[in-house]
Amino acid sequence: MSVAGTYNCVTHTPMGDQTFVFTVKPDGDTFTGTNSGQMGSMDVENGKVDGNTLTWQMKITVPMPMTLDCTATVDGDAMTGKVTAGMFGTFPMEGTRA
Repeated sequence: MSVAGTYNCVTHTPMGDQTFVFTVKPDGDTFTGTNSGQMGSMDVENGKVDGNTLTWQMKITVPMPMTLDCTATVDGDAMTGKVTAGMFGTFPMEGTRA
């Protein structure tokens, strides 16, 4: 099954659960997409596809400017992974295909 699609996701952070809609548009071993949620909308940067594993970055400005490093594995309609927010640590995330 392709990793392409729209996923309803949540990242569990110390600031509370952050819900978002994550779109994945693969093109070979790369992908583009967006992440839209409570903190606004941001584009995927450096998206890579390795089988059913995705890695990407996103730049946020709220609560402060930083780059998030993300990884997730798609298994059927489920996505599980983690978001690393620099010195603030790594947080679990999961989602389901919409």
